[in-house]
Amino acid sequence: MNKNVHTFLACDASYEEADIVLFGAPFDGTTSFRPGTRFGPSAIRNESFGIETYSPYCDKDLVDYSIYDYGDLELPFGNTEKTLNIIQDFTETLLTDGKIPVMLGGEHLITLGTMRALSVRYPDLHVIHLDAHTDLREEYLGESLSHSTVMRRVWELLGDGRIHQFGIRSGERHEFLFAQEHTDLHKFNLCGFIKVLDELKDKPVYLSLDLDVLDPALFCGTGTPEAGGVSFQELLNAMLGLSKLQLIGCDINELSPHYDPSGASTAVACKITREILLQIAQKGEHEHG
Repeated sequence: MNKNVHTFLACDASYEEADIVLFGAPFDGTTSFRPGTRFGPSAIRNESFGIETYSPYCDKDLVDYSIYDYGDLELPFGNTEKTLNIIQDFTETLLTDGKIPVMLGGEHLITLGTMRALSVRYPDLHVIHLDAHTDLREEYLGESLSHSTVMRRVWELLGDGRIHQFGIRSGERHEFLFAQEHTDLHKFNLCGFIKVLDELKDKPVYLSLDLDVLDPALFCGTGTPEAGGVSFQELLNAMLGLSKLQLIGCDINELSPHYDPSGASTAVACKITREILLQIAQKGEHEHG
């Protein structure tokens, strides 16, 4: 594979040598409120050079690891199913080549593309889902494929008790009732997150991070801001525990950069992306070391 754009900070290894492959999925075709997440991946790449490769939080440096940034997938406007198929096919290629996929969104529906590939490869897969919203609707405005329905579609792939939801503070009543029966939902904050990490440490786990889990007072660059939410420090502390897991992939989605002209929201997304990459990379280092 050849890079088709500039890379995220220090993610400039060759495809062959990399264990982790970063790629963008610039799609917001089912966004229900304010569009613009298609610009998220490029904004994160551009602004990543405003932070350091070194993390003082975990004493690790991106330059010490081999990470390949493919760039953005070319996704067709107006064709949701084809978009998901492209993401699925690309993820399957990465899995066949022994790579860990890290996807930058884009809206949250893109998660379904990777999950269609991963759920076949890992029949005992669990998902950790951080979000302001339940995303458990059966349909939205008559459409079954939506960023509002993505976790319902993931549940159809995985079944009961495999989706662990945190930070949820918005959704319809029937979604919360559905969650009581079928998912492990933690309302409002990240309480219990470390306990779940400990419970899942021997399972394959996929992380889906919707950045609107954060308080919009510090992360307003998103399409559906929801009052309340967690602080950057709370989210960072949670992410620093990821090296406990057998993390087989993740996505970071729902940055809509132009709603925050200050660039602060994009800077937050960059820093969280760096920390997640370092957690995955150091886990691989321990397993191979």
